Amino acid sequence: MIRITVDTNVLVSATFWYGASYRIIELVEQGKVELVLSEAIIQEFSAVLEYEEIKKKIVNKGLLMLRTVEKLVFMSKIVVPAIKIAAVKEDPDDDKILECAVAGDVNYLISKDNHLLRIVKYGKIKIVSPEEFLNLF
Repeated sequence: MIRITVDTNVLVSATFWYGASYRIIELVEQGKVELVLSEAIIQEFSAVLEYEEIKKKIVNKGLLMLRTVEKLVFMSKIVVPAIKIAAVKEDPDDDKILECAVAGDVNYLISKDNHLLRIVKYGKIKIVSPEEFLNLF
């Protein structure tokens, strides 16, 4: 089975909008791919959902929480990264996404973050956008 890690932007997009990110999480729900997350990614996603600007968008646009943190955790394999990675010079905070992907031995890291996308490949892990992943899948 294909194993994936997604960044927080993908999780946020999948939570509020029907698009490529949403379709990827649907594949997880259908058991067609395995989602691998870490506590650090889950914490960041939870924190983003508490941002005032996000709360305002939810209200102003009448958005629905299509997926909750609990549901994502339930359908994911949670890993504890054993090694620290320093590969994203422009934004070291993104290293936690790579750490999760390595710990989970994933095939793809799916991101909307240009810092990660510019890396293209880390070891055997291909780093792609949600749209690229769906085209490959």
